[in-house]
Amino acid sequence: MSHFQVPIRPLTREAFQYYGDVVQVAGSPHHTINQGWAERYSDLARLDVGEQGGRFSLGIVRAEPRPLPLRIKLMERHPMSSQFFMPLAPRPFLVVVAPPGHAPKPEDVTAFRTVAGQGVNYHRGVWHHPLIALDQSTDFLVVDRRGEGENCDEVEFKTVEIWIGEQD
Repeated sequence: MSHFQVPIRPLTREAFQYYGDVVQVAGSPHHTINQGWAERYSDLARLDVGEQGGRFSLGIVRAEPRPLPLRIKLMERHPMSSQFFMPLAPRPFLVVVAPPGHAPKPEDVTAFRTVAGQGVNYHRGVWHHPLIALDQSTDFLVVDRRGEGENCDEVEFKTVEIWIGEQD
C-alpha cells in the first residue's frame, strides 16, 4: 500500500474559494442594527439547498476530537446542496477537501486548519472529510439540505494511505 502525506495549511478565504466559503466576522461587511446595540454580518455564505424541492435543515453535530496525524480513509460529497459548519465555541477544527467532479485522488486532497471564529460552507459537490474536531469535543451548527433524493456520495481510499499532519 502506498502512502501520501497532506500538509495542513491555514484556512483563508482566498485559499478555500474553490471549495466553498470561509465564514467569519473578521473582514466581513456589516451594519449596525437594534438601535446601535448590535452589528449584523450578512451573506457570509452561499447556501444552496433547493435542488429537487430540498429545504433548509438546521442542526447541531457534536464531533469528538481526533489526534494527528490522522489517516483519511474516505471522503464524501453532497451533489444536491452546500453544507455549512460553524463551531458553537471558539475552537479550531480541521477541514479536508478535494475538488468537485471525479472521485478524488490523493494528490487532489488539501487540508486546512481553521482558527477560532471560522466556519466553512462547502459548495455543492465538493469532496470533503466528515468533521474533524481537534483537542476537545466540539458542537457545530450545521445548515444543509433535507428532501427527496440521495444527497451523499462516499469514496473510500483502499489502495493508498493518506495522512494529514506530520507522521513520526
